Amino acid sequence: MTLASVLTVLADHPVLVLFLVTGVGAAIGRIQLWGMSLGAVAVLFTMIALTAWGVSQGVTIEVPSYVGDFGLVLFAFSIGVIAGPGFVNALRTSYWMLLLVSAIMIVAAALTLGLGTLLDLSPETIAGAYAGSVTSTPALAATGGSPAATVGYASTYIFGVVGAMGAVALALRHSRTDADAPPRIVDLVIRIDTDSTPTMTDLTRRHGGRVLVSRLRRPNGEVIVVGPDTVLEKGAIINVVGPERVVAAVTDELGHPSTVNITHDRSRLDYRRIILSDSRWSGRTIAQLGVAERFGATIVRVRRGDVEFLGTPDFVLHQGDRLRVVAPRDQLPAVTAFLGDSERGMADLNPVALGLGIAAGMLLGLVEVPLPGGSHLSLGAAAGALIVGLVMGRIGRIGRFVTTIPNAAATALGELGLLIFLAYAGSKAGSQILQAIASGEIVALVGIGLVVTSFAMFGTYLLVRHILHLGGTKLSGVIAGAQTNTAILAFAQERTGHDVRVALGYSLVYPTALVVKILLAQLLTLL
Repeated sequence: MTLASVLTVLADHPVLVLFLVTGVGAAIGRIQLWGMSLGAVAVLFTMIALTAWGVSQGVTIEVPSYVGDFGLVLFAFSIGVIAGPGFVNALRTSYWMLLLVSAIMIVAAALTLGLGTLLDLSPETIAGAYAGSVTSTPALAATGGSPAATVGYASTYIFGVVGAMGAVALALRHSRTDADAPPRIVDLVIRIDTDSTPTMTDLTRRHGGRVLVSRLRRPNGEVIVVGPDTVLEKGAIINVVGPERVVAAVTDELGHPSTVNITHDRSRLDYRRIILSDSRWSGRTIAQLGVAERFGATIVRVRRGDVEFLGTPDFVLHQGDRLRVVAPRDQLPAVTAFLGDSERGMADLNPVALGLGIAAGMLLGLVEVPLPGGSHLSLGAAAGALIVGLVMGRIGRIGRFVTTIPNAAATALGELGLLIFLAYAGSKAGSQILQAIASGEIVALVGIGLVVTSFAMFGTYLLVRHILHLGGTKLSGVIAGAQTNTAILAFAQERTGHDVRVALGYSLVYPTALVVKILLAQLLTLL
């Protein structure tokens, strides 16, 4: 079989091409050089190389546009669902940071427009160059994913990654002096010496709701689960759970650490890690589950993804959360059945929410806002799906309708959608990348990428650090979030041992930066 015939077979079977390039590109993306890897975007470059090779042999290889649209909205909606729970809180508590990052992205877009106009580039190419400089695939999609835009994106993307990694490395040089380390959640067994005999509600109120007592052993030896009205009597031994400093304060207030570890006594009370897989409880608070009233049980900790939270009564649960439950031994089977404890729950796609959410997002993206001169601006499918995903992820449920998707399932769907769209975008750009190289246009695009990425990433580093005085570890996550790139996030996490502050900084700015970039990329195509 000749080379031309192989390429012809691929051209006739776009689904085969899609999965072949996805597999090969993803494998290439895992290769690390100097601690860096391309990640998912290697699929884009693999498809560009394949289609360019096909063009040189007179064979056109393309992935249908509707396949690219499918991948894009799947990615955007999934990211929205994941980020939704923390997004409103970010708007409320970190709005200055969001405004600062948004302003940097706006100036970066203006800089791209100025340089592109000076070099006589088309609006589509300028918009693609901006999307690549700030490594935003949804922004590329918002331009329509035209060949010219994709060439601009591919030409500027590499330094978009390298420059952001440089800014992250610079931020982490200051991490040793960080003063914002998150409190470590600990367990400590305490013997009560005080005569004040507070109730559990009194203790919780005094410490801002940041402490739990998972079990108590009375002076007569009886071990019980602690409820709101349980009296913490003198001589009792309790197991306290909470942030390290809060637990230390409780110890000073009530007594001293005990040498008797009551958690080892599992004769009456036991504990188990249970997966919340029953969709009826998704979107409800721990208090609304009523496990204390039903089973005499306490949810002490909640693990979502790789982050662990204290199981406070007002904590909103999601399907797929892993709960650390303390309960009477004879009640644990009933608690397990009540919560579900099925691995399938972590992979439940919730097709009702998925289908209706993406459809609503695409309809929102179709709404056009008239602009002076007769042109129109719309969010586009990507931004529409993202916004609806944020709202549904935040709400959790409407009556009996669960609006979220388990974190593990949403993460997998988002990655699949991204890979599909990258393959599509690469198939559209293969022919034009050869023309860009031959004409020398690619040199101009690389130069634009160097300038715009350097401004965006090191501007973020300087302004956020010196105006908002953010610690280096969290700042590295903010830089990754401002660049809306999971490869940069992984780079920062690997160098901090997956410090939770990195993920927090990333999640604070990612949704806002993504929406701003999508709107700016669309605007650039109209100017």
